[in-house]
Amino acid sequence: MNFEHLKLFRDIAQSRSVSRGAQLNEVSQSAASQHLQELEKNLSVSLLDRSTRPLVLTAAGRLYYELCRDVLRRKEEFDTSLGGLLHGVEGIVRVASIYSVGLSEMSRLEAEFQSRWPGAVLRVDYLRPEKVYEHVSGEQADLGLVSYPEPTKEIAVIPWREEEMVLACAPSHPLAGLPRLSIRALEGVDFIGFDDDLPIRRDVDRFLRDHNVSVNLVMHFDNLQMIKEAVVLGHGVSIVPKRILGAELAGGRLIAVPLADPLTRPLGILHRKRRKLSAAAESFLKLLQE
Repeated sequence: MNFEHLKLFRDIAQSRSVSRGAQLNEVSQSAASQHLQELEKNLSVSLLDRSTRPLVLTAAGRLYYELCRDVLRRKEEFDTSLGGLLHGVEGIVRVASIYSVGLSEMSRLEAEFQSRWPGAVLRVDYLRPEKVYEHVSGEQADLGLVSYPEPTKEIAVIPWREEEMVLACAPSHPLAGLPRLSIRALEGVDFIGFDDDLPIRRDVDRFLRDHNVSVNLVMHFDNLQMIKEAVVLGHGVSIVPKRILGAELAGGRLIAVPLADPLTRPLGILHRKRRKLSAAAESFLKLLQE
């Protein structure tokens, strides 16, 4: 069995593009197309519906894709186990993370990981939540870090931590001097929120709604860094995880006011079901859980 050919078809199926699959496998598009034609001739079936863009797998193509994925997963598990026997913890750990886990925290984790296991390498991609799920499901990442984690048919969730949410405001804001914030004090206040398709936006909206509070939403963004900058510039206040305000609080650029009624943001670690993690990925997972 030619593992390179299996990987080529898997990547074509996942990317839904012959050219992209060829690029991922460092072969020409014509070579990839020729392989597909020979494969379909040998199997006496069509594997791809070429009348659509992007490409769609036929029923037979779906079966063959699942075979390729399963065989390659077993091959990877074998290589990982054999490598562990011969060399210890080595290899690349691929992590997909939402932006708000924090570059500073990930830098600290990476430094600790490297000091413990110098033969392993950590690679982190910062993505929107839905892309984190896609990367873990498509085996482009060993682990995913998300807020408000939800298991799926292919993805399992390991609870990670609960982060305290606080009111972030500029030092000059009238609410900055409060020892603790009554949520009613936010009625009509200029507010900076998250994009409405993000889980944290829905949770904050629910929290305000449960307290019968209406804020004046003046801006919304898809990441915490932009929200923090808007709050620093005095455009409004926001409810965010306290953990990500470290640099701004230390520099006096923001004030964090505790909420009288607690609100937390859950974080979870994603991994693909029925896929054995490498020794390096297992080691990083243990580091996260410490």
